[in-house]
Amino acid sequence: MFIIQGIIYWVHEFEEYIYPSGFLDYFNRHAMGSKRGDYPLTTIGSFWINIPLVYIAMPFSAVLAHFFGLAFGLWTAYFSALNALSHVGMAVIFKNKYNPGLIASVFLNIPFGIYTVWYFVSHNLVSTEANIISLIVGILAQASMMIYGFGYLVPKMKREEKR
Repeated sequence: MFIIQGIIYWVHEFEEYIYPSGFLDYFNRHAMGSKRGDYPLTTIGSFWINIPLVYIAMPFSAVLAHFFGLAFGLWTAYFSALNALSHVGMAVIFKNKYNPGLIASVFLNIPFGIYTVWYFVSHNLVSTEANIISLIVGILAQASMMIYGFGYLVPKMKREEKR
């Protein structure tokens, strides 16, 4: 299930960056309040957010879950659903009908993330402790992206605008 979680997240990334794409422009202009679509979150910045988390940590945790126990992968379901909820939140907050990543979020990330957690919890496949730790790790993974954006990039952009 965790390999599928990663594949679903890759579909989400495809919608954000390949087709129809436009996530950087949307995120910079709406969420970050920038006048530029390519700044403060740049292609390179997005690369360094996504590659370690989505293309290394998620598949690696799926392998760990296979060999050492399901608890190693459960965080991916929480992270996927939480990140997807941020897309829904942006659509609501900014009163837009669409943002890149929203379709995959609504139809794949949220339902499959919730189903994965429900399945493992309802079938007692992970302990309560592992479930709580997975939730915390999922929150921290999502928070790390938000802290980078709103705690580092937005203040950097505002400092540069004052110059």
